[in-house]
This record gives sequence, C-alpha cells and structure tokens, in this order.
Amino acid sequence: MPVMAHWQKPVFILFLVWFAVLEVCLILRIETGEPGRWMEGCFLITATVCALLSLAQRLPFQNVLMAAVLIFCMAALVVGIASVTAVPFGPFVYSDRMGPRLFDAVPWAVPTLWIVIVVTGRGVARLIMRPWRKTNFYGFWVMGLTGVLAVVFDLGFEPFAVSVKHYWMWRPTLSSWIWHQVPWVNFLGWFVTTLAILALTLPWLINKQPVKRPMDYLPLIQWMIVQAWIFTGNAMHGFQGPCTLIALGALATLVFAVRGARW
Repeated sequence: MPVMAHWQKPVFILFLVWFAVLEVCLILRIETGEPGRWMEGCFLITATVCALLSLAQRLPFQNVLMAAVLIFCMAALVVGIASVTAVPFGPFVYSDRMGPRLFDAVPWAVPTLWIVIVVTGRGVARLIMRPWRKTNFYGFWVMGLTGVLAVVFDLGFEPFAVSVKHYWMWRPTLSSWIWHQVPWVNFLGWFVTTLAILALTLPWLINKQPVKRPMDYLPLIQWMIVQAWIFTGNAMHGFQGPCTLIALGALATLVFAVRGARW
C-alpha cells in the first residue's frame, strides 16, 4: 500500500530514536521516573506501528487493522483472566509502572506488547521457514516457530521486566522449576497463548491475492533491536544467564532468518 509505505521509514526512525534514548538511560543508569515511563510507552507505540506498517506491505489495510484489534483483545482477555486466576501464566501482580489500565485490570501496554511479539515474531518465522514455504505444513511450522520465538523472548524479558523495570511481581508458587522468580508454567502459557492468537487471527494474516514483493527484513531488524534493549538492561544488572540466552537466541535467529531469506 503506497500510503503505508510512505509512513514506514519515518516511524522506523522514531522507533530507533526512542531505542537510543532508552539505551543511554540504561547504560548511564539514569533514573527517569515518570518521564521514563512515558518514553517507554513511546518506544512501545512506535514498535507496534512499525510492525503493523511492515505487515501492511503485503496485506490490505482492513486485514492489518482487524488482526491488530483481534490480537489486542485476545491478549487483554487472556492476561485479564490470568491476573485473577493465575491461569495460564501463574500467580503475578502488576505494578503501577505499566501505566494506565483497561477496566482497572490490564495495563494497556501488555496487549500492545503482544501485538509486537506476535506480528514481528511471525515475520521472523516466515523468513526462517521461507525455504519450505511450498510444503503442505508450512503454515503450522510458522505458527509453532512463532510460539518458540515468543517463549525465547520471554525467557530474557522476564528478568528484565521483574527485576530491572519492576513491571510486575511474581507471587510464591509450589513449582519446582523457577527462572528468576518465574514458574515454568508461565512459558508454557506463552507458547499456548501465542498459538491460540495466531489460530484465531490466521484468516486475516493470509494474503488471498499474493503479489511478489521484495524481501522484508524489517521484522528481523525490529526483533533484534527490542532484544538489544532487553539485553542491555539485563547486562547492567549482572544477569548473566538471561544475557547468554538472549545472545544465543538472537544469533541463531539471525543466522537462520538470513539463510531463509536468501533461499
């Protein structure tokens, strides 16, 4: 879509600017307080718009809009249920750092973040799976790989969100496996939730009139930039395990995505 393509570059530049500002704050250990929450919100919004503009390069505007609305609503519903019942993620409670809440329950930033994860993660998965795009089970593999990418993302994001940014807190649990205060069931919940969201939005994410377009590396670039922000936060607080996991995951993702894109 020409109009969407016109806005893609300036929005991406804004995304890079907010990334640079937040990186400087993390590296210099600047306590930003309320302005910091505002800057993080701008970073999240530009990341979301950037992901949707990338999607709009191969899908009609109404498809992109409907997919975004569905992902937002489904993520808000699942997270809202989880905050009350602890299913499917485990027992946790949000702090005021996440900003205003929808219906006094779910911070607006959480379902917005899910849009970035699902849309961008699926874009990366499509790059990785491109050599097998003509096989019968290509779509299922893309969905499964997107779920894996979401889990890998959350493994690095949880220590950052809980101990660095204090977005939410985990309550005590009887789980025998804990990753930086996070019960293992949370990561299973992320995988299942990602698959459920993709399954319900799939009709809107399929281009029914495909046209050959240049390879789109933007989802991969955006995925790496968000990972870099999380990596920096974990590194500045001495979280070696999450940093190693993020670095290895990012390297593997980069290698396989570039390989797939050049196929």
